[in-house]
Amino acid sequence: MSNMKNCYKVILVDDHVLLRDALANLINSFTDFKVIATAGNGKELQQAIANGHLPQLVLLDLNMPGMDGFEASKWLSKEYPEINILILTMYDSEIALIRLLQSGVKGFLKKDIHPGELRAALQAVAQSGYYYSHNTTGKLAGFFQKSQQENTSFDRVILSEKEMEFLRLASTDLTYKEIAVKLNITPRAIDGYRDALFEKLDVRSRVGLAIYAVKNGIVTF
Repeated sequence: MSNMKNCYKVILVDDHVLLRDALANLINSFTDFKVIATAGNGKELQQAIANGHLPQLVLLDLNMPGMDGFEASKWLSKEYPEINILILTMYDSEIALIRLLQSGVKGFLKKDIHPGELRAALQAVAQSGYYYSHNTTGKLAGFFQKSQQENTSFDRVILSEKEMEFLRLASTDLTYKEIAVKLNITPRAIDGYRDALFEKLDVRSRVGLAIYAVKNGIVTF
């Protein structure tokens, strides 16, 4: 284990004590990572930070009593925007992930991940602030690192006003059918916009569209 001063500080928030303790032990076995506090819900997280435990990363369970991952991530994003948030969840629906993006989350991990993926996720967040599992967002695991290094991805893509508006609406919790009504076009046309943007932006899912829109300032939450 590296010197505590050089470790990337983590707070682990999960209401299942056995899982939380097991994860804490696993994370503490990784070089350059240290769990400085644990909490059972968002309220306990607030108390831990108030007590002086200021992390660089919060590993946050989505479903907890009292104050869940959605509310805790919103609070963190507002009060401590410099803290990166990595969500642990059993859900990977596009609407759920978009809602998490809206609350300031920088990455998602399924609870059934292999320890190696957990380590890769922590390292990615420490280095770039972002991590998205291949299981939930296709090729997006390395997208942010690449775009941060090059910072030219958006400049190479020229989007029409209609495509821009579709991208903004796709970053909400509206269904594609509801988006079609708002844009006054047919559902088939919506499919065309979606598929064209998948190809232009090199993403594979609606979550990918939303992440791209957030990263490039097209939408702000």
